[in-house]
Amino acid sequence: MPRLKLTLAYEGTRYAGWQIQAAAFPTVQGVLEEAVARIAGCRVPVHAAGRTDAGVHAEAQACHLDPPENRIDLDWRQALNAALPPDIRILAADPVSPSFHAQRDARGKVYAYSLWLGRQGPLPRIRAFVWHTAELDLPRLDEASRLLEGRRDFASFRNARAARGPTLRTLQAIRREPGRLGPLLCPTDWPVMTFFFEADGFLKQMVRNLMGFLVFVGRGKLPPSSAADILAAGDRRALPSPTAPAQGLTLMRVLYDPGPKESA
Repeated sequence: MPRLKLTLAYEGTRYAGWQIQAAAFPTVQGVLEEAVARIAGCRVPVHAAGRTDAGVHAEAQACHLDPPENRIDLDWRQALNAALPPDIRILAADPVSPSFHAQRDARGKVYAYSLWLGRQGPLPRIRAFVWHTAELDLPRLDEASRLLEGRRDFASFRNARAARGPTLRTLQAIRREPGRLGPLLCPTDWPVMTFFFEADGFLKQMVRNLMGFLVFVGRGKLPPSSAADILAAGDRRALPSPTAPAQGLTLMRVLYDPGPKESA
């Protein structure tokens, strides 16, 4: 059976997340599957590398689908982009091995979280992509970041209502880049900064909880050393900081090992 790997970008502002829901709210998966069905002539499930929450964006989400054999040779990128709204764009549509699985074969992800550090609020055209925190003590924030990196039990940083399951993850790096809004280099006078989080996997709302904690530290509401105690508690109730707003978060890319699965 032919299989396609899609790489797509989307603005999550008007969507109730990636996953199809019983409610009537639009989701990225729902809109994408409707477009695929119009082109394929039948319903074709689309499986993503992972779910994004309501309001979260993506620069390079990965997913796979199995179109009918008589449709495999279509220019799927062009056809889907013609059928999709402008806040969802297909960046690539590549044939892959039938054994490729967008979620199970992923070896990691990179997320970006963007902050607006100015006293005045962000420019209107980027309000949907940043969290306005005002000025932060960045050396304190960097100290806390170092304590979070490595192989850790991140149970304290997942959504309190998330399903039970393994909570060990390897957070390879937290790095910050001033003057960036996700992948975009901004004018030098913009008080914008993006934090990049790379890990072998993330728990539900883990990046938003990490960012909320780091902002609390940067505001002087928690010492950097509290990271160790919060991790050791293994309970979301031990984390006093709020979950960072969804709009600052973007899934930057999904990491895969190079190999035969990524080629047909």
